[in-house]
Amino acid sequence: MTTTYGAAFDWARRHVDAGRLPTAVVGIATSAGTVALEAFGATDDRPARIDDHYRLFSITKPLVGLTAARGIERGLFTPETPVREAVPDFGADRDDVVRLRHLASHTAGIPEPPLDAPRGLAAGLRAPGRDFAAGTVSRYSSIAFEGIAEMIRHASGESWDAQLTRWATAIGADGLTLDESCDPHAIPDAAAEGVDMARLAALRHPGAGLMGRAEDLLAVASALLRDRGEIVAPATAAMLRRPLTTGIPRLEPYPAERGQDWGFTWNLRSRAPGLIDTDVYGHGGWSGTELWIHPDADVAWVLLTNRVRRPGVDPDALDNAVVTASP
Repeated sequence: MTTTYGAAFDWARRHVDAGRLPTAVVGIATSAGTVALEAFGATDDRPARIDDHYRLFSITKPLVGLTAARGIERGLFTPETPVREAVPDFGADRDDVVRLRHLASHTAGIPEPPLDAPRGLAAGLRAPGRDFAAGTVSRYSSIAFEGIAEMIRHASGESWDAQLTRWATAIGADGLTLDESCDPHAIPDAAAEGVDMARLAALRHPGAGLMGRAEDLLAVASALLRDRGEIVAPATAAMLRRPLTTGIPRLEPYPAERGQDWGFTWNLRSRAPGLIDTDVYGHGGWSGTELWIHPDADVAWVLLTNRVRRPGVDPDALDNAVVTASP
């Protein structure tokens, strides 16, 4: 199978050899499971291996979204549930109603603190003011996922990460963790880009905090491709992919011309000009991590890497190499 996906692995090798990425772990899966997995490069003197942990950053978001969706299936809340039901002091000076679906689609209008949130996530969620009225604009938000986490905890009495660990372990993704002892690859340019990694790690951030291995994300992707209810019911999985931002302004870093919408925490690239197959959903992360799932082609791929600034690196090229090689 590695020969089948040779162009995809050549893409990763070229970028590592050229110094554009320190490391790259590339994995490919179908509904039957992982079919190809290779590692390239090194972080300083640490060679990358296929079972290494990496910081997933915003790939955390759809994993939290799946956890919230399981709460929806249990009748604990719906996408229409107001945030204030779980967080009474949220938005005290706002005259709009922020609902779970707004948090999940980057349309809540919560002022965004730095990723490492020096004042903490609870304070960031409750900060006064608003960026825009809920549902009128989409601007990428990580602090919104603290709201989702609080809604999960309030409704279930259990933290988001405890619930995520349970369902992920059941499908074989038992390496997803907030525990720094997993020894993830360092992000060499994180400090230069303004993020204190120790402070970020201490937050246990539901929008950016998880670490994991390529095999963990491929296990999630394979279960979603099978669509047999291993994580969420098929109807729920379809709901998560229903666009929630069609027809409203979408601001940087995801303006309308990028050809995507937000579903319930999934990035839906249904009109992406750089892709061959636009039946695709997934998410990327701050340091170059990627998870993308193509249901019609029955293929998904993962890239784990560790550099924030990546000039000349276009993941769409990797996506095209994977999807066109799929049997």
